[in-house]
Amino acid sequence: LPSAIIERIEILKDGASSIYGSDAVAGVVNIITKKEDGGTLDAFIGIPSESGGEETRISASWGRSFDRGNFRVTADYHKNDELRMGDRDFLSCPEMYIFDPDTGARVDPIDPRTGRPFCRDNQGGIWGHVWIYDYQGDGGNVPTGALAQFDYDGDLGNYIPGFADPDPTDPNAMRTPPGWFPVRYDRDSDAVTSYDHPFQDESSAYPEVERTTFYGEGEFQLTDRLTVYTEVLLNRRETYFNDYRQYWSYIYNYDYLGTNTLSAGWTGAQWFSPTPITDHNDSLIEVDYQRFVAGLRGDLGENWEWDVAYQYSNSDGDYTQDLVYEDSIFDQNWLSGPCAGTPTSVRGVPCVDVPWLDPQLLAGNVSPEIREFLFGRETGNTEYEQWSVEAFVTGDLLELPAGPVGAAFGVHYREDEINDVPGEVTLASNVWGASEAGITAGKDETRAVFGELDVPLLADRPLFENLTLNASARWTDVESYGDDTTYKIGLNWQMTPTVRIRANQGTSFRTPALFELFLADQTSSLGQRFIDPCIRWGEALDAGQISPRTASNCAATIVPGVFDNGLPEDFVGAAISATIFEGGNAGVLEAERSKSNTIGLVWTPEFANLSLSVDFFDIEVNDQIDQFTPPVIVGECYESEFWPNDPICDLFERRDFDGGIENVVDNFVNIATQTSRGWDVSLQYIAEVGNGTLTIDTQHTFQTEAVTALFAQTARDENGEVGEPEWVGRLWVTYDLQDWSFFWGARLIGEVSNYDDFGGNTTTYRGDTVRVVLDADPVQYHDFSVAKHFDNGIRAVVGIRNAFDQDPPQVTTLDVGTIDDVLEGNTVFVSQYDWLGRNYYANLTWDFQ
Repeated sequence: LPSAIIERIEILKDGASSIYGSDAVAGVVNIITKKEDGGTLDAFIGIPSESGGEETRISASWGRSFDRGNFRVTADYHKNDELRMGDRDFLSCPEMYIFDPDTGARVDPIDPRTGRPFCRDNQGGIWGHVWIYDYQGDGGNVPTGALAQFDYDGDLGNYIPGFADPDPTDPNAMRTPPGWFPVRYDRDSDAVTSYDHPFQDESSAYPEVERTTFYGEGEFQLTDRLTVYTEVLLNRRETYFNDYRQYWSYIYNYDYLGTNTLSAGWTGAQWFSPTPITDHNDSLIEVDYQRFVAGLRGDLGENWEWDVAYQYSNSDGDYTQDLVYEDSIFDQNWLSGPCAGTPTSVRGVPCVDVPWLDPQLLAGNVSPEIREFLFGRETGNTEYEQWSVEAFVTGDLLELPAGPVGAAFGVHYREDEINDVPGEVTLASNVWGASEAGITAGKDETRAVFGELDVPLLADRPLFENLTLNASARWTDVESYGDDTTYKIGLNWQMTPTVRIRANQGTSFRTPALFELFLADQTSSLGQRFIDPCIRWGEALDAGQISPRTASNCAATIVPGVFDNGLPEDFVGAAISATIFEGGNAGVLEAERSKSNTIGLVWTPEFANLSLSVDFFDIEVNDQIDQFTPPVIVGECYESEFWPNDPICDLFERRDFDGGIENVVDNFVNIATQTSRGWDVSLQYIAEVGNGTLTIDTQHTFQTEAVTALFAQTARDENGEVGEPEWVGRLWVTYDLQDWSFFWGARLIGEVSNYDDFGGNTTTYRGDTVRVVLDADPVQYHDFSVAKHFDNGIRAVVGIRNAFDQDPPQVTTLDVGTIDDVLEGNTVFVSQYDWLGRNYYANLTWDFQ
């Protein structure tokens, strides 16, 4: 919604699904729009001290009232510029950030070319390298676990040894063309492994988002007792995400089958997987959203009112994605000679020989001919359509000694429909590294009946100045699923004029969404090295690429008849890719259910303009619907403290002849439980100080429990870990002096630690024990602003957010268990921390008649 139409925002922290619908698990946010005559022009600009992440907003709103009605029209433009990984030092060069456990000295491998800790991409973006599948046996000239990397700068030989000179009489020894070196097999070669490619720095941390919105509303009084009203909301959103990716093929060496001219100069008992990098992985999402409301309301006399409204909304989104053609890659796997001129298997275009072992191709420098053959772009479309009718009546039901009983009763009917049509290349199953997807289509109907009572129980008695019971219930029936009932019950007890106690319990019920139910079955494949954490797990543990827990579970993985004593440390994985199955789960998914409990006290003493509230909350969500990614399924299984009995381990299987990952099922599933408990504390104090008014407003949340159980019997408390701090809060101090307003604010995030989950503060790297950093001290962000009110209705504000340019906390980027899911650059990428840095802003508002 445009900011210029907002008069105020009301936040209700109680579960309110019985009245507002299934999304109001822990409360609702009501946006109250302006009704008065006049107009508003509002302009905002935010400019970080370092480039990237700039924000611009312009809004205009104008409204008028007349004898029998009113109207308001509003237009809004909002743009957030892209923040790229290279725009911030803490994102552009991820470092290991490891220490000697005895001396505390930093022990990252030092890149001899820069004299600094080497840059490693925690998203796996090594570039310019060739995976080696070595079959020469013991004593070969390929270091265990080594990748072949080209010497682009011509100086690698100054820092690490090359491949050992082979015995001229040994046909199995590996030989390469000049300029190739083995890397990523020991500390020295780690330091010069090519990770930090310019494509990575150009990728989006935050995408560019542009929104244009029109909003109109109006009402007209047809008679003294009947009013017609309408709303129109039109919005267009464009989101552009800049990204990079790896892609790879498999190729025999020169002398494997006769003479393979595509791999000239590469000989021995090996085959290879060249893995180029490309910036051809951008995406654009364009969504046109429209919402129309038309309604009638009136009164029935005797303090009763009614309202009937029809709502229609439509979301029409195009998603455009760069892609790699499957037949350009698949048709060239394992070729023993050129393919030029032969038709590809899907598109039927002339095959072009890709120079897979060319260092320039591996580095992303692709010729126009090869680019056209390998890469494409397609656009799919997703359309959601919804219409609903809702009617309710409200009024006083009867009179009790303590006051009238308020009541509201209503009915709701809704139809939802989805139609998702992927692009032509996806429909032809010709996108490399992506799912074979079909058309997702489905519809659903929802019926609901709801009611609410506000019952005054006691009034004007000692310790019971007012005691009110609020109760509501909603029966919901969804055609695709079934029916259920939710409720809310609350007490509001005004003990004295200064003390009030409030308590509420509410439940929620959400049936699976259309996409979760009807997603067309999709099949894809994924290379073993990108999904199986147990490949060469001994080396991976030594290199800090997996955690000790994962390594231990890999060692205990039994594949009967193949690995009866567990997967060996040098387990090479499998050549055949894993098959991924994903889709909707209609008929299997359960509805999400939740229960919210709150109880609190509000104190407003007479001796000061002070308000203090303390509320306890207990929110539990059961059967939350989610979908994992295949690497997360396998990775979470091996990282689970409940391995091998964690049910997530049942979502994949290993082959019985080579131990590789065979099938992974990634349908939408129900997560067992999520629980959040804690305290909300809020304090506001207003006092006259000098010639002005001082306002202190502070709010804090103290979380005591944050339990997540992906499946039954796998509960773990994440309270106090990264992303789940035990304490967050804010402090606002405002001093108003005549036409001036001065503001200081502090945003507060408590300390976090993942040491308990990791099992300590040390791990191994290349045979050495190192201390890792998996915690963060409390963080404070300070904001300042000055506002000036002018007589002509203009208000100007200038300010600084994160005035002291506080960076997010730095953590270790070795494999550190569950924290890996939120690592970006040198830090954890969770919402509490500030990624823009010091940010200057200005806001100019003009209210006029």
